[in-house]
Amino acid sequence: MSKLHTGPAVNDAQTITGERYTDVYYEYQPNAVELSYQEKDGIFVYECANGLALKVEVVTENIIRFRFALEGSFERDFSYAIDPEASYRAPKITIGGDATHYFIHTEKLHCRIGKSDLKVSLLDAKSQQVICEDAAPFYARRSIHHGVELVKITKSALANENYFGLGDKSGNQNLLGHQFQNWNTDSFAYEKDSDPLYRSIPFYYGIHSGMAYGIFLHNTYRTHFDFNSKHNGQTAFWADGGEMDYYFIYGPHSMEVAERYAWLTGRAELPPIWALGFHQCRWSYYPESRVYEVAREFRDRKIPCDAIYLDIDYMDGYRCFTWDEEHFPNPKGMIDDLREQGFQTVVMIDPGIRVDPKYPVYREGLAKNMFCYRSSGELMRGPVWPSDCVFPDFTRAEVREWWGGLYQKLYNEHGVSGFWNDMNEPAVFKVNSATCPDDVLHHYDGQLTNHRRAHNVYGQQMSRGSFEGLKRLKPEKRPFVLTRATFSGGQRFASVWTGDNVASWEHLRLANLQCQRLSASGFSFVGTDIGGFKNQPDGELFVRWLQLAVFHPLYRVHSMGNNVDGAAEAEAEVIHEAERSNRVDQEPWSFGDENTQLARQAIEFRYELLPYIYTSFRLYTVSGQPLLRSLFLYDPTDEENLRRESEFLFGPHLLVIPILQPGLQSQKGYLPGGRWYDYWSGILYEGQQEVTLPVSAGLIPILVKAGAVIPNYPVQQYTGEKAFDKISLRVYYGELSSELYEDAGEGYAYQSGAFRLRTFHTAPGTKTFSLKQNQEGSFKTTYAVFQIQLFGLPFEVTQCKADGKELSFRKEENYLLIEAPEGFGELVVGGK
Repeated sequence: MSKLHTGPAVNDAQTITGERYTDVYYEYQPNAVELSYQEKDGIFVYECANGLALKVEVVTENIIRFRFALEGSFERDFSYAIDPEASYRAPKITIGGDATHYFIHTEKLHCRIGKSDLKVSLLDAKSQQVICEDAAPFYARRSIHHGVELVKITKSALANENYFGLGDKSGNQNLLGHQFQNWNTDSFAYEKDSDPLYRSIPFYYGIHSGMAYGIFLHNTYRTHFDFNSKHNGQTAFWADGGEMDYYFIYGPHSMEVAERYAWLTGRAELPPIWALGFHQCRWSYYPESRVYEVAREFRDRKIPCDAIYLDIDYMDGYRCFTWDEEHFPNPKGMIDDLREQGFQTVVMIDPGIRVDPKYPVYREGLAKNMFCYRSSGELMRGPVWPSDCVFPDFTRAEVREWWGGLYQKLYNEHGVSGFWNDMNEPAVFKVNSATCPDDVLHHYDGQLTNHRRAHNVYGQQMSRGSFEGLKRLKPEKRPFVLTRATFSGGQRFASVWTGDNVASWEHLRLANLQCQRLSASGFSFVGTDIGGFKNQPDGELFVRWLQLAVFHPLYRVHSMGNNVDGAAEAEAEVIHEAERSNRVDQEPWSFGDENTQLARQAIEFRYELLPYIYTSFRLYTVSGQPLLRSLFLYDPTDEENLRRESEFLFGPHLLVIPILQPGLQSQKGYLPGGRWYDYWSGILYEGQQEVTLPVSAGLIPILVKAGAVIPNYPVQQYTGEKAFDKISLRVYYGELSSELYEDAGEGYAYQSGAFRLRTFHTAPGTKTFSLKQNQEGSFKTTYAVFQIQLFGLPFEVTQCKADGKELSFRKEENYLLIEAPEGFGELVVGGK
């Protein structure tokens, strides 16, 4: 029911002429009197006498959506998060009830709705075990000053329940016992447990009794999550406005939850393969002679690299889509020269448009009414890098289309390969909120609203405008967009990185956790500023970070370097707290000869693994399975997997145990269920145990699932440098299926069948081992030979045949080496 109250405002105290104001607020909870019920096409509506209504939509047999309307009128069904391609038809549903509950049953889920309070319980259809249930009725509050200011659901925290996900958080992997909020925030040099950070992903996993589910809070306002922080047996989530709208996603396996959430909110498309190579960045590389110098060093030192980034100082006075002609007199010529050497060029674009009547982007945006306004009718203006900026309203389709067209000169004429959308929380300097005021208005694609609702999707819609614009400008190319701020569903448009971190061992640990968490939350194309953005690492920390980041899809070094190369001063008083001092370098050769060799070794390993990485990325695009897989995604029935947070799987078959402390000579790690081989030595370990593994300066512990086939390319200085005549397959004794996916690495011909998908099946027998291959697609690879390295064979090999033809073989220290034609159907080794 609704109650009227008069009293102090619930939000932070505000003053008017020095006195506290009072507010009137109304509370809403279900009232069972005269409760009515409607059903149509798998959508059920339960309405109370006081007008409060619950709408239940059965999306699939594993996904149910719940929406509450305070006075019977639901908001328009519109979403920036849900993938438009996620079409569905309601599954088979059985309905019923008893004296106290309504029932909605699918083949996987039983949903019970209390007739007295609309409390929801969800049970496994087969076992009838409770998966998730409300601990209290829905609650909402609105006030005269703020309108709807709270909509809240409270769930029971079941015995031994653990929580994961929630995207961009810098705390421990398990969320149990903590409270969080989502509000995209410029978080320079954030710390452990800093909250909120740059991205808002209101999705989490609950796991108990070996069962996993997910909840996606489909609300773009500032949202809050409490995972039993008060130890009262309750978990709650709420928003500071809008409608209570959430999706319940059932597994029961945690990986099934990840796949279904990715289906619901979308997956990234395949990137150009160069985007998975090594990238070098700093604030800032200029003038062009400095860019040439960095490129030359990479090639002279034979350290692979695919991309060089240009930070804000390439612009003319921080005017986006321009060049500083003094420092870059011939940008097209420079970019062409870099491309001939194998380098792609990526440049930064911010949302803040400099107020300058002579600046064409500002002038055109003003004439076409593309910028955000306050409720007073004034333009929203504020300092970012320029002292006075306006901000495009990316929640308007016309603005996104205009914005996308602004890339034409950089992308089509100058040949820039990718774009880095930064500062798009949006960040505003010199104000306590660090962003736009609440009264800034946004179109919201047809539903005029304020910044409270639009803030968290601002960066997502900026990157959407960038991504869609690049596709229009060059439909034959795969866009590469990197964004700092985003929202659930933003993975469809851009990769992400974890923001302005710090060069410390603590931040190396956070990098490991954040990338795992983001990957589990839908954002698989993720990375960090390797080595740390603020301050400078020592050589050991830098190398260990490079070794970890081999297993982050975005592999980029970035640092502020005290911004000595960035000599163009921002408008003086709005510079970040970073002050210029002596130049600090953070290239792979910056830490002495020994560390240069170790850095080269790590980066070369990344290039060797590219076919495995690209194949795993393709698997993510078609299935939603994250590239980085925390152990809770591997097997939620193993309690130890729920406690472990350093170890993770990369793709389906590699287990990574990173080195997160200095000076280690060995590292303990937990091996989940199954059998695992040391990637390097081929030593076999049984799973579900903690092991101690050797560590060297150049190698971190990596294990391979028994039976896996891991493809390796020869080292290149950049992707596409070489046409291979042979590639390697590392095959580990056991039984399993593996894939190798290849295409042109650019363009969309793969969507018409121009790809090569090889599926390998390994099977041990009595003194035999077979490797079968099936192939799909029309893409022709350049290589004719597989160099097959067989690890872990438990017998002495006496013969080897491919499709019945004898092959020679050679015993190496740790493996058996065989060269086989790439088109073989079955390879069999036998022995005694």
